[in-house]
Amino acid sequence: MPTPGTSALVVTLPAAAVLLETAAAVDPGLVRPGLPPHVTALYPFLPADRLTERIDADVSRLAASFPATEVRLTDLVTAPGFVAAAAPALQPLADAVCDRWPDVPPYGGRFGAHPPAHLTIALGGTDAQLAEVAERARAALPVAALADTLHLVVLTEQGWQLRLSAPLGTPAR
Repeated sequence: MPTPGTSALVVTLPAAAVLLETAAAVDPGLVRPGLPPHVTALYPFLPADRLTERIDADVSRLAASFPATEVRLTDLVTAPGFVAAAAPALQPLADAVCDRWPDVPPYGGRFGAHPPAHLTIALGGTDAQLAEVAERARAALPVAALADTLHLVVLTEQGWQLRLSAPLGTPAR
């Protein structure tokens, strides 16, 4: 469970809300609170007390080097305690973020240096609940969305807060 001061780089995909709704219909506790549907580029990112204007500029420059991208969520990924939609269109961006900050291993290194880009639909729950989520989510696919911004968010006592929105394909100033 993340603690206040944790940050992340994410690409929100509001059009994928239907997928999170399928999980919430089974059990609202399966959906992570506080952020809209998103693909994580790097979590955890730097601690909040290490975020600076230079980091913000680096994030903006990196985002600007990638075009806005049409993301088609067509395939589910399931594992014990987990249902997600694969987001291969965002893999190059996620890989570049991880390569830019190699001393910040994604997910603490649990899934390697370049974990597959995905949109988490459900976390936790029983096998039966996750099977039902997967069935409902599969029926809602495909979902198409435009990925146009890389967001830097920070967890505070009040929840996830936006620190920076860096448009894709827009040069940093």
